[in-house]
Amino acid sequence: MLKLHFAPNSRAGRIVWLLEELGLPYDINKMAFHPKDLKSDEHRARHPLGRVPVLEDDGVSIYESGAIVEYVFAKHTDGGLKPSVDAPEFPAYLQWFHYCEGMVMPPVNTIVVQTVLLPPERQNKEALEQAQRLLTKALQPIDEVLDGKDYLIGEFSGADIMLGHAIFMSNRLGCVNDEMQNIKAYVERIQARPAFQTAITMQ
Repeated sequence: MLKLHFAPNSRAGRIVWLLEELGLPYDINKMAFHPKDLKSDEHRARHPLGRVPVLEDDGVSIYESGAIVEYVFAKHTDGGLKPSVDAPEFPAYLQWFHYCEGMVMPPVNTIVVQTVLLPPERQNKEALEQAQRLLTKALQPIDEVLDGKDYLIGEFSGADIMLGHAIFMSNRLGCVNDEMQNIKAYVERIQARPAFQTAITMQ
């Protein structure tokens, strides 16, 4: 059986969401989002940097949330939540799947560091403001592509699990402005999905 090593308020939520959407059985090792768990020798044996998610599957251990999503699609589904390579939506699927970590998550990470993880005396206002500007620019094309669509490529897909989770985090950080009505509606649709609710409320 699949085993997911998880901590709340992290990218591991993507993998819970994925497994719940696919209806795949899995065990879960819940850890605190704290160095005592993540930086322990036991967990560093799974991930050298002490990060989550890590997925174990019959002797295989894999980390990086995007890699895990691709692995699960390849090993445990029959094409579910991913268009075929011949489908006209496939290039857009790949684009938005990777846009998440390439364009959205870097400024999100900086914002989290500067507003949540660092003590006030170490926070850098200029770094925070720059990250907020970059995130706003990165979100604009997403708002445009969602015009007239429920999900990124029309139907719900793995691209939504990757990028939708990042957009949900961006919105929670207050970085989705009121002009981005398509993204606001998209976040509401994502939050209404039972699998997402399971993932985002897991502690």
